[in-house]
Amino acid sequence: MDSERVSEFIKQYIPAGESGLQKLRDTAEGNNVPVIRRETERFLQTVIMLIRPRRILELGTATGYSAIFMSKAAEELEVIDTIEDWKPRISEAAANIEKAGLREKINLIEGDALEVMKKLKEAYDLVFIDAAKGQYPDYLQEAVRLTHKGSVILADNILQGGEILESRFSVERRDRTIHKRLREYLDRVSMDKRLVTSIVPIGDGLTFSVRCE
Repeated sequence: MDSERVSEFIKQYIPAGESGLQKLRDTAEGNNVPVIRRETERFLQTVIMLIRPRRILELGTATGYSAIFMSKAAEELEVIDTIEDWKPRISEAAANIEKAGLREKINLIEGDALEVMKKLKEAYDLVFIDAAKGQYPDYLQEAVRLTHKGSVILADNILQGGEILESRFSVERRDRTIHKRLREYLDRVSMDKRLVTSIVPIGDGLTFSVRCE
């Protein structure tokens, strides 16, 4: 089955988004800045409506699009802590969050995601992982620590355009470390007895893990 054809088919059934968000998406895509895929966004919205999170942790702010989207989708939201380490993106995200009037809801934290996570203490209802792919296994350990029974951990881009299905030696040499680390993440998240995990082939793939203990 052609995954791109499936993706385009799914998009036909996704209603147009809010105009402000669509403009932000268009700007990001026009500047080749990674942004959550529309079908993945719709799935995330469904998850948020289902679990009604009060506290959300996001790894990888980029332009702030997904944090802004999640804040609008989560009706009972108290705070989104979102972490970014690239200064130009931090400035852009801060401006977008301010423009959206969400500075009271979205807490933009500057720094390396893993190092920041190690300093956090309070638990989250939802953790959305969309940062450096080579650190996914390390993020998982901290994500589990920072959640409670019933919390959800989502990790985006887990299929890497289908490359994750291939042998490590079939991918470009420059991509082999990421391939290895994502496979390691999949091994860990599927074997962790504290989690029940499904791999969801939407967008570029994501893992959907529920903390069961």
